Amino acid sequence: MAVAGAGTKIKSIGAATSPGLGAAMFAPAVTYIGLLIAGPFMLAIFYAFSDARIGSTGLHYVGLENFRSILQSPSFRMALKNSFVFTICTQIIVIVCSTTLSIALEKKFRGRGFVRFLILLPWVAPISLGAIGWKWILDSIYSVITWVLVWLHIFKPYDTPMWLGQPHLAMASVVLVHCWRLIPFSTVIMLAGRTAIPKEIPEAAAIDGAGFWRTLFQITIPMMTPIISVAVLFGTIFTFTDMTVVYILTAGGPFDSTQTLPSFAFATGIQGSDLAAGAAISVFMVPVLVLIAYFMLRVAHRAEVT
Repeated sequence: MAVAGAGTKIKSIGAATSPGLGAAMFAPAVTYIGLLIAGPFMLAIFYAFSDARIGSTGLHYVGLENFRSILQSPSFRMALKNSFVFTICTQIIVIVCSTTLSIALEKKFRGRGFVRFLILLPWVAPISLGAIGWKWILDSIYSVITWVLVWLHIFKPYDTPMWLGQPHLAMASVVLVHCWRLIPFSTVIMLAGRTAIPKEIPEAAAIDGAGFWRTLFQITIPMMTPIISVAVLFGTIFTFTDMTVVYILTAGGPFDSTQTLPSFAFATGIQGSDLAAGAAISVFMVPVLVLIAYFMLRVAHRAEVT
């Protein structure tokens, strides 16, 4: 009877204190979301429907005028196209490379821990420092890559490519640096997905005579589709909303050939002092990302069901 009474008392105390404890544990997350995400987002929506400018004291409601103005801008349309090209090319390269690395790093070998550390280093290091290093590597005069190509007699000393000064090469360089940044993150996700696959399934396939490629495309990849969808979803969001690499390497140039929506919003709203137009560009990205997230989550859900 005493034990039963003590158990009832503990349950009543837990029931009385659990709501307050739960609210206290959720408070930091709610505060973070409210101050750093919800607040700026609502302010951006408010600015997008106004004529806000840096240094202006007046503020008036203008409706959809900012959205109509940016949709008619050739620079905005180029930035939108570049954003999709930048994101799609990056994700294709990242998924292929991370899948290859996850296959290689799954097997035990001497120095595997050190190799994993080196692969994760680009994701751990500050992206600004990495981008500055890549800007030096791709410099038109002091580029290490150019020096090696000249040493191999692939290019002449006075006829070298300008990696960040020619439109197509600049976009390729930005994609390369962003892939360097995202591959470690995607590799970790792929490794987690591969370790979750029961080892009995590939072993049974090998006994039945299935080779490496058949096992990879008919067993491993289909079973990892939910994990791949999550990796693509996070990678797409990180890429579509990132402006650090573009801003440090090219600042959107040359001739807006690497300008993406985040960098164009920064250039318009902060550098160009037109807060309303910059906010409208930023808000425009929200429904695009929501549709992408919805599609990828549907793909992951269907893969889990099947």
